[in-house]
Amino acid sequence: MNSRLKNIFIGVAITIIIVLMYSYYSSRNDERERLITQTALIEKQVRNVSKLVVTEATYAKVYTYENTKVFGWDFFSSQKRALVISNAKVQIAYDLKKMNFQIDENAKTIRILNIPPPEINIDPDLTYYNLDNGLTNRFEAQDFNKIKTQITKDLKSKISKSEVVGNAQNRLLSELSQIYVLTESFGWTLEYDGSTINSDSDWSDLMD
Repeated sequence: MNSRLKNIFIGVAITIIIVLMYSYYSSRNDERERLITQTALIEKQVRNVSKLVVTEATYAKVYTYENTKVFGWDFFSSQKRALVISNAKVQIAYDLKKMNFQIDENAKTIRILNIPPPEINIDPDLTYYNLDNGLTNRFEAQDFNKIKTQITKDLKSKISKSEVVGNAQNRLLSELSQIYVLTESFGWTLEYDGSTINSDSDWSDLMD
């Protein structure tokens, strides 16, 4: 009788061990499957966020162009002048498809390695008024190219100090905040430049 009870207890113990082992490995497999699913979903969503962020503006300005050609040791000179009205379309773009990131599924962490710098495109539409040719100093194609280059350079300098750059960065931060919200909803960690993003405001502090 004792031997029979002993065998029953052994059988029950073995059954319990098998059930516990099955539950343990089944739980691990379920957790692993959830992690793989989360990783794939997060990567897909981050790539969906990674798009072209564009801010546009228009700048109008009047320029006066002058060029003087001197002959014979300053005995004679010829000047050409032009009044130029520039209506320039300016586009500031962040191509987030160029953003590099890593997904560490074991640590449940997304690491953004770099954010592409803004691309500034300037397309000045120039209208010329009072085109005044000098007697021996007339406008040529290279003059118009030179004028366009100078105006583009001047606009780029002014744009870098204008509010349109701040507006472009605000739009960028809005897109990046979506990545933070995504990782937060899954209980993951988001890092940029070696620092952990704990709130939307952290983006602004890290990018200043």
